[in-house]
Amino acid sequence: MKNVTDSFVSLVHWPFAGSFGFNTDILATNPINLSVVLGVLIFFGKGVLSDLLDNRKLRILNTIRNSEELQGGAIERLEKARARLRKVEMEADKFRVNGYSEIEREKWNLINSTYKTLEQLENYKNETIHFEQQRAINQVRQRVFQQALQGALGTLNSCLNKELHLRTISANIGMFGAMKEIID
Repeated sequence: MKNVTDSFVSLVHWPFAGSFGFNTDILATNPINLSVVLGVLIFFGKGVLSDLLDNRKLRILNTIRNSEELQGGAIERLEKARARLRKVEMEADKFRVNGYSEIEREKWNLINSTYKTLEQLENYKNETIHFEQQRAINQVRQRVFQQALQGALGTLNSCLNKELHLRTISANIGMFGAMKEIID
């Protein structure tokens, strides 16, 4: 470790170059060394680099092929989904139309049944009114008959004396006797 730090410390103490210029010493600049290294790299590295590029090219082509297959499958699924959507929309429209017609039919059935119920209630009302009228008429007749009977009895009681009473009884007995002879 001491050698590494000594080398950095020694860099600090180097004197600066006095002027700028070209070094014409070919061996000092190492262009031959660099060209040899580059030539070796190109000669031996060309096969490795071409293999790497071919592998990369195959991976890219496979990825593109897979992407195209996935795209085709996605387009196919999209078309199927669109077809299902159209079918569902048609069924929804059919249900909507059927629902509206069913609602209309139910509405008219309800209106008709309500009218029938109202007619029945009207008939029951009329029958009840007629029954109550007949009952009221019968009650009035009974009262009139009772009052007439009481009036007649009162008149008879006030007009009848014993003799008229006995004659009426005799006449009635005679009528019953005559009826009995007709029947026998």
